[in-house]
Amino acid sequence: MSEPDIFYILGNKVRRDLLSHLTCTECYFSFLSSKVSVSSTAVAKHLKIMEREGILKSYEREGPFIGPARKYYNIDIAKTYVATITPNIFWYRGLDLGEERSGEIEINLDILKENPENLLEMVDLFMRASRELEKVLQALRAVESRRDKLMKAIKDTYLRKIGDMTQLAILHYVLLNGRATVDELSDRLNLKEREVLQKAEELDRFVPLRIKGDMIEVDEERLKAKLGGETNAGED
Repeated sequence: MSEPDIFYILGNKVRRDLLSHLTCTECYFSFLSSKVSVSSTAVAKHLKIMEREGILKSYEREGPFIGPARKYYNIDIAKTYVATITPNIFWYRGLDLGEERSGEIEINLDILKENPENLLEMVDLFMRASRELEKVLQALRAVESRRDKLMKAIKDTYLRKIGDMTQLAILHYVLLNGRATVDELSDRLNLKEREVLQKAEELDRFVPLRIKGDMIEVDEERLKAKLGGETNAGED
């Protein structure tokens, strides 16, 4: 299959929202339709486009109750994309995620400070800078592969031990974005703001959060304190 037209896919907000929901959990069609502010016909069209481009795959599965099988969707690629657009450069690359690279990657930034005086020196320096960029891309691939595996483990563990999908959706969004407002989460999860706050307070029992005003983020100080307590548990 050819490389998906990722810029076309991500250029539409509805498709970005659908992908965001699908990174939290596999979803059936009617659930996805309830999470975005367009018609079910439009949702079906966007899903078909992404399936055609190789971003998604669909399958049918019997539900827990008597009735027709539901059509589910999940994301069928594992890549990170990098792009540069300037008056002088238009360049992009898709990086396949997979095996994590071990060890350190050394980046030489000193070459960026050099001042070439003629065309040949400029070409040579550009090529050396490009080789340093390749090292950065290797590091990015390794970090994103690790983050991907960690997020899968977080989702699986949370659902197995706690089982609250809405709490997990809040944690998922906050971890990916660093922080989130109650309004953002209300819009994303199709919940009232008071329901978001209630679920965030419930989530705080398992993962420490800082809920201040309308902002929600992981409380790293309390997290480290809890980890220290777990590490020292049982010691004299």
